[in-house]
Amino acid sequence: MAVDDHLLEAEERMEKSLERLKSEYRTVRTGRASAGLVEHMKIDYYGTQTELRQMATITCPDPLMIVIKPYDASSVNTIAKAIQASDVGITPNSDGKVIRLQVPPLSEERRRQIVHQLKEMAEEVKVAMRNVRRDAIKAIDADLKAKTISEDDAKGGKDSATELIHKYEKLVDEALETKTKEVLGS
Repeated sequence: MAVDDHLLEAEERMEKSLERLKSEYRTVRTGRASAGLVEHMKIDYYGTQTELRQMATITCPDPLMIVIKPYDASSVNTIAKAIQASDVGITPNSDGKVIRLQVPPLSEERRRQIVHQLKEMAEEVKVAMRNVRRDAIKAIDADLKAKTISEDDAKGGKDSATELIHKYEKLVDEALETKTKEVLGS
């Protein structure tokens, strides 16, 4: 396999890790109502695990309220029970047709805990990306040992892998900074 193929595979894996982090960040409470808080929640709908966004319209009419209007009115109680049982920490209010989630403002201490959690998530992704770089370098070394690439190509590939990790770590840091500002309200 050519050096470029190893680097391309590494970049794809790093991109997936970054997207997973951004997806996880969307589910973190920020003190403001966000559909991302509940839209990926799995609901047992007639024996099938279905994402809430496929079962209902989710809107945020104001910064502290999430309104969920199920397409099937008979699923209101099922959705409300699933939200109650989840780790979202918000009690659903239902009138039989619509579910309202009142998002309470976060205390300063809770905001700091969330920021700490965000940093841990970012560090986990960075470790995963470093493992991807390590795997790419191992593959390049294996090709060099098998004499399918030159030493210059191997050195260039290793340098490119290092540049790649720096690029993606910077993107992770930017995502962390953006979400931290959102949580702290600054």
